[in-house]
Amino acid sequence: MDFSLTDEQNELVRTMRAVLTRHASSSAVRDAAASEAGYDLSLWRVLTEEVGVASLAIPEEYGGAGFTWFETGLALEALGYHLAPSPLLASAVLAAAAILESGDAEAGGRLLPGIAEGSSIATLAWADEHGTWGTAGSGIVATAGEHWTLDGTATLVLDGCSADIVIAVATTPSGVGLFEVLDADAIRRVNTPAMDTTFRFSTMTFNRVNARPLMLDAASALEKIRDIAIVAVSCLQAGTAQRGLDMTVEYSMQRVQFGRAIGSFQALKHRMADMLVQVETARTTAWAAAWSAGTDAADLPERAASAAAWCSDALDHVASETVQMHGGIAITWEHDAQLVFKRAHATGQLFGQAREHRLRLGVLLGITPG
Repeated sequence: MDFSLTDEQNELVRTMRAVLTRHASSSAVRDAAASEAGYDLSLWRVLTEEVGVASLAIPEEYGGAGFTWFETGLALEALGYHLAPSPLLASAVLAAAAILESGDAEAGGRLLPGIAEGSSIATLAWADEHGTWGTAGSGIVATAGEHWTLDGTATLVLDGCSADIVIAVATTPSGVGLFEVLDADAIRRVNTPAMDTTFRFSTMTFNRVNARPLMLDAASALEKIRDIAIVAVSCLQAGTAQRGLDMTVEYSMQRVQFGRAIGSFQALKHRMADMLVQVETARTTAWAAAWSAGTDAADLPERAASAAAWCSDALDHVASETVQMHGGIAITWEHDAQLVFKRAHATGQLFGQAREHRLRLGVLLGITPG
């Protein structure tokens, strides 16, 4: 298996880096995170209109670019490096994957073009009151009648307060289904503060909200959607881990102690070498999982679980070392090391903890009982 990037993929990476270098400086990231939307609207327009970042994994028949989840992973890796807040994960990954996996061509034709061009922000209301993204049900109940209606609560909804398209995971009498909310304004939305200020979460409360079923037997589709989501987060983590390493190496060449740069001390060289190993292996596992997602390979569940566990642990290690080797300055609000640290802790909980993914991997590989 060859993970060498094609010319088109290399151009995507170069373009993402150039755009984010111009528009996602440290101060710009903080301003965007503190804004009402939670992300930089002008940067989002550039990314969607000029780079086409939201269209990468959406098929051409739905207004997309017709690439794969691998290219989306490359874009998320770049966003992770620059710590830039963006609705890409919620809209063009979670919600888009739910619509695509539902197999509802009519809904795809209506909803996906707006998502692809970035004019619509979509999200997936899934996690229950315990913050669990289960595939057997959710905290929302769907009731059939003249129209389907939704009642209940979804937590940790990514970019939930700014989304104009809401797809919901809801429990039905026959199992779990995927629903398109017909009146998004009827949902009560409350912002949920997050440790990582570059993420925006909300709690959504449904009270007889009209909805249209996209798929009524969605358990297996939700497994696939969750795998795509954790692969996307793994790519984000790999990019942030690279940022932590680069930040630490740069500081080690600037900080002088005992008359010499601290990067010249052998003990710190070893620690940074260990960080490099974590970064490179995280990127490898994330890319392997993204390749499986992009090619719809049968080994996606194993690759996704492996990437989720490894990349979470790798970023946690890199973030810890970043803080340690920067000293006291790293725990101040003014320094970006705290953003790396918070990103590690936030993404380490998103869609499950590393230990949960390891347990699942053991079951998938037949090592531990299911």
